[in-house]
Amino acid sequence: MANGLFNLKQVIQAVQQGGWVAQKTPSVEYLVVAGGGGGGGYQGAGGGAGGLLTGIDPVPNSQTLLVTVGAGGAGASNGYGANGTNSVFGSISTSGGGGGAGGSSNGLKTGNAGGSGGGGQNFASSPIAGSQGGQGVFGQGNAGSGGNGGGGGGAGTVGVTTPSNFAGAGNGGAGIGSAINGTRTAYAGGGGGAGGSAIGGVGGGGNPNVAGATNTGGGGGGDSSAAGGSGIVIIRHPVAYADATSYSPATKTTANGYTIYTFLASGTITF
Repeated sequence: MANGLFNLKQVIQAVQQGGWVAQKTPSVEYLVVAGGGGGGGYQGAGGGAGGLLTGIDPVPNSQTLLVTVGAGGAGASNGYGANGTNSVFGSISTSGGGGGAGGSSNGLKTGNAGGSGGGGQNFASSPIAGSQGGQGVFGQGNAGSGGNGGGGGGAGTVGVTTPSNFAGAGNGGAGIGSAINGTRTAYAGGGGGAGGSAIGGVGGGGNPNVAGATNTGGGGGGDSSAAGGSGIVIIRHPVAYADATSYSPATKTTANGYTIYTFLASGTITF
């Protein structure tokens, strides 16, 4: 069958029937989520979600592209949680989430900056106003919130500020949903701050004392060494195009007319 002007459905049918040699893929859709920040210790704040980017990017033929899946930052028993680490696909890079502030010493503590910022803490006997969440990276995430155990920022919304006068801790910011893997899934929610009835943000954010969910980039919950969740990289292209010539250690699936490569750990892919 000669190449001509055909719609995508016709091309897919021809490839499936073996009547058309699939052409090299010129571009791919991607989701790149970095590792979430760890929760702060000792009535500490939630960690910020890992930075999230999604879009379409051209890919060079016969060139191997590096894929890095960021790790979640460690939580703290007394002090600041660690930032998550970056995730990468070729030239696309997202920043690890900011660690949540924490510690038993009095004073205003600002959450760490990151893809989304970690929450702030004011561990003191006085009202809790004044602490600040860390800043997020524009286009990748949002700031954390202040208070005594503020919520970490999420990819979709900022962390929720702790209510005044020790009334409770702040919720983690919400993440963002994506159906790139064939099923709509939320990623990059912020961790909830310690105390009260705070909860982690939708998208893998950990509740207080709970780690961020694995391969979501969710921030860790505050108070008890709760780590951030690891990141994820997902790449897809229409099935009409040729498969990648190598992809390791990705899992390849198909859904809704797309070939999908899911990286839960670092590796490479070649088109």
